Amino acid sequence: MVCQNRGMSKSLGLALVAALFVAAGCSSRDVQKDLQIVDVHTGWYDLGPIASDPDSIKIVPGITIRLKNVSAEPIGGVELVAVFRDVKDEAVIDQHYVKAIATNAPLAAGDTTAPIVLKSQFGFTGKETRPQMMKNTLFVDKEVTILGKHGRNNWARMAIFPVERASINR
Repeated sequence: MVCQNRGMSKSLGLALVAALFVAAGCSSRDVQKDLQIVDVHTGWYDLGPIASDPDSIKIVPGITIRLKNVSAEPIGGVELVAVFRDVKDEAVIDQHYVKAIATNAPLAAGDTTAPIVLKSQFGFTGKETRPQMMKNTLFVDKEVTILGKHGRNNWARMAIFPVERASINR
């Protein structure tokens, strides 16, 4: 089809150029290249006494991280998933999803996010203190895999961290 109206051709051309700029701005970014995980702290959160048994406490594995934008452009719309696994058999025990960097509040180049806390809902319960629970022969060590995603990209593994046998209640 050939457009005979020059004004319409010019408008159509401008609309196509604008659409290309919008599409470029909405392109998916590689979180493995553009973001770096920094200030990592792993350990066990004390969720406190259990309602059904106030003499027992519950502890769950968790991680606190920050994301640093190591690219030259701002980035927003970043999602994270923390996948918690048993170290012995790599069984997934839980996942925690967060929108780490909002689309409407992108992280500037070189900046770092506020702390991001990711924790499992599943862990250990007992009447012992946290340190005693972590020394129990039934205690199973955990690890956490951090997956990231931007735009329409697939989830990408950013890092794996062992969960330390320490309290991280802060």
